[in-house]
Parts: sequence; C-alpha cells; structure tokens
Amino acid sequence: MKSKRFKILLELFTTFMRIGAFTFGGGLAMLPILRREVVENKKWTNDEDLIDYYSIGQMTPGIIALNVSTIIGNKKAGKIGAIVAVTGFLLPAFLIIIVLSSLIFKYSEEEIVKHAFSGIRIAVSALIAHTVIKLARIGVVDKITGLIFFLSFVMIAFFKFSPIPIVFLSAFTGIIYRMRNKK
Repeated sequence: MKSKRFKILLELFTTFMRIGAFTFGGGLAMLPILRREVVENKKWTNDEDLIDYYSIGQMTPGIIALNVSTIIGNKKAGKIGAIVAVTGFLLPAFLIIIVLSSLIFKYSEEEIVKHAFSGIRIAVSALIAHTVIKLARIGVVDKITGLIFFLSFVMIAFFKFSPIPIVFLSAFTGIIYRMRNKK
C-alpha cells in the first residue's frame, strides 16, 4: 500500500516537474503541456474538469499554474499530493531562475538573446491559440455558450474587463439559463 502511494507521489512530482521545466510564458502557456500530461498521458482528469480547474485557478489568488497543480495533486493524493505536485512544478523554475538571473543581465543586450526571446514569444502564442481553439470546441456546445464565449472574449480583449467578474457573470448566466430550460 505504501509503495503504491509512493509511486503516485513520485508520478505527481515528476509529471509536474516536467510541466514546470517546459512551460514558458505563464499560466496560459502551461495549458497545452498540462493537458497533454494529465489528460492524455496520465488520464488523471478529463478536458471538462481541466477547464474547471483552470477556471478556479484563474479566479483564486496566486499563480494559475500553481493553483491547478495544487488541485490535481490534491485530487490524486490528498494534501501531500498537492504539496508534492506544487514542489515538482516549482523546482525547475526555481533552479532555472537562479541560473538565468546570473546570466540575463550580463547577456540581455546580445542580439542572439533578443532573437531567442522573440522566437519563444511567438511559439508560446501559437501554443495558446491552439489550446484556446481546442478548449472552445469543448466548452461551446450551443448558442448560449457560444454567446457567453464571444461576449467574454470581447469584454476581456477589447474593453480590458477583469477576467474575475467575467467568469462569475458567465457562471451565473449558465446557471440561470440551464435552470430555466430544465422546467
């Protein structure tokens, strides 16, 4: 029994360490890698639940990726699982920051470094766009969810509304719509 628990904790640690090591660009950039690892490879959750976890991570204080790691770790192995997943996720960033911080100021004006960061930003943008399209296909299931998606996007992208009230308003709209149509 203890070896099974240790195996799960080790899997949580190594999986989230991989995610943490290869995630550049913040919470949204993490989503494609997170989805591949925890939905497709490990089958610890499904797309719908991952969207829910991501929404909760977006609404709660702190780093989205860290919040999602905590939720999945807790789901798999309780509080210890949450701690192990978060530790695995943070360790690569911690080590990379230590190394990079000593180098970045020294070489930040080098043309090759500027070009590398430019390329990374484009690749991360493509990853985010791909994931948004995939998740929209899952979330937009009828006209009302399509309208919620469209209005949320417009309010956030063009009018700079905070995502937090948009998420709450969308949840409220979804609840009211579903309750009204069940009668």
